[in-house]
Amino acid sequence: MCPPRPAPLQNRVLPTGEIVAEQSRGMFTGNRGILPFSEGRLGTSRWKHQHWIICDLEHPKGRYHGPMPTRAWTPLFFLDEAVGLAAGHRPCAYCRPDAYRRFKAAWAKAHGPMGHLKMDRLLHTSRVTRNRKQIRHSAECADLPDGIFILHDNQPHLLIGNAARRFTPHGYDAQKNRPAAKIEVLTPAPTVATLRAGYQPELHPSA
Repeated sequence: MCPPRPAPLQNRVLPTGEIVAEQSRGMFTGNRGILPFSEGRLGTSRWKHQHWIICDLEHPKGRYHGPMPTRAWTPLFFLDEAVGLAAGHRPCAYCRPDAYRRFKAAWAKAHGPMGHLKMDRLLHTSRVTRNRKQIRHSAECADLPDGIFILHDNQPHLLIGNAARRFTPHGYDAQKNRPAAKIEVLTPAPTVATLRAGYQPELHPSA
């Protein structure tokens, strides 16, 4: 008889910015610093610095850090890159240098050239309040680029072409027509502008 699987850690990030316990890891990891855990659950902190990044699951040197390294940082996990962007992260310059360069180039087109410190400060003021609430904004859905998350029928949906695909922790399922109205947007406004300028996030195969 197989031993029971341990309860999943609270380290899976949703497009709404919530961090939940979920068995599957997703396509990407990332971090916001060292976050305290107690019995697999997060404490009060949701970040320790403003440099929220999206990383590959495997270290550039070929090592897997595991779901909870003993030092340096606390891994968080995303279904795909679009989810990480919606939660306010950006590509890591160390383990995803090509993605970072493409993101930075598109960011420069949208906002003007700037280093990662200024970029992260601007992102931070656009993604979350001091009391950890996700900052959202409204926009005409027809004007939004692909790879953006919206709130549709009170659920997060990914925009792809003329469709809106409903998010689940395991992938995208129900498909609806892209709404033809003003809609609540989950992806931070500076990131929306960056995607509009040409950056294309890596999406889960179910998208």
